[in-house]
Amino acid sequence: MTKRRKKYKHTKSPIEKFPNFSGQHLLHNKGLLKDIVNIAQISESDLVLELGAGKGAITNVLSNRARKVLAVEYDHKFIRKLKQLEMKNTVIIQQDILKILLPREPFVVVSNIPYAITTPIMKMLLNKPSSGFQRGVIVLEKGTAKRFTSNFVKDPYIIAWRMWFDIRYIKEIPRKNFSPPPRVDSAIITINRKAKPIVPYRDYLIFWGLVDYVLKNPQSSIDLALKGVFTPSQMKHLKRRLGIKNKVSVATLSEQQWGITYEVMVKHVPKFRWPRKKSSIKPFMKS
Repeated sequence: MTKRRKKYKHTKSPIEKFPNFSGQHLLHNKGLLKDIVNIAQISESDLVLELGAGKGAITNVLSNRARKVLAVEYDHKFIRKLKQLEMKNTVIIQQDILKILLPREPFVVVSNIPYAITTPIMKMLLNKPSSGFQRGVIVLEKGTAKRFTSNFVKDPYIIAWRMWFDIRYIKEIPRKNFSPPPRVDSAIITINRKAKPIVPYRDYLIFWGLVDYVLKNPQSSIDLALKGVFTPSQMKHLKRRLGIKNKVSVATLSEQQWGITYEVMVKHVPKFRWPRKKSSIKPFMKS
C-alpha cells in the first residue's frame, strides 16, 4: 500500500520537508559551470540571484566573484549541502522560487533553473519591465530556449519581453552533463536589458493588449489581424512604415516592426479602438 504524499505548506518549521516538484537537473561539468559565470561577466559590484541553487555548484563560483549572492533553493536536502559549503557573500533562501520577492535594487540572474517551471520563472523576471532585473544567464531546455529566441513567435508574452530585453541563444549543453540526465538536451541563453526600450516601460500594459489581440491567430496577415483597430487608410500607412507589400504572417514581425506598429497605433488610432488586455498580467512581483 502506497503512502499518500502530504500537501506542501510553507511554514517556518526547521524540520519540514520540501519535496522537489520542479524537475531539477544538476549540472556537474566544472568547465561549463565556469563558462556560465564567465558569460554572465559577474563583478564585485553585482547582486546575483540564483534560482534553484541545488548543491551549490554554480553558487560556489558566484560567491567568489559577486558582491552578494541570493541562493534560492526549495529542497531541504540541498539546503543542508549549501550550508555546509560556508560560502562568503551568500544568503541561502529556502523558498518556493515562484513565491520569492525579487530584489528592489538592480540584480543579475545566473541559474540552472528547474525545467518544469521554466516559463513561470521567465514571466516572473520579465513580465514587469520596470523591475530591478538587469541581465541574466540561464540554463534551460533546448526546445524552450529555441522558442524564446525564434524569429517565428506565437506567444504574446515573448514579443512583450523583447520590447525591453534582448534574449539570445548562446549554445547547446548535451544531457550527459547533468545529474540526473534530462530526457532532452539543454541550452544557455542570455538576457540583457535594452539600453533604449522599444516601447516605454509605462506603456507595457497598452502594448500587451495590442500584441494579445494581434497574435490571436499567429498565421494571420497583418491586415486581417488588425482589422477593427486600424482603418484601411491607417493600415496602408502602417504597411508602408513596416516595409510590407505582400501578406506576411504576424508571427514573423521583427521587434522593430512591433515597435512601429505600436507607435502608429498610439499616434493615429483613437483610444477607443485600442485593444485591451482582458485579464491582468501577473508580474510575479509585489510593489
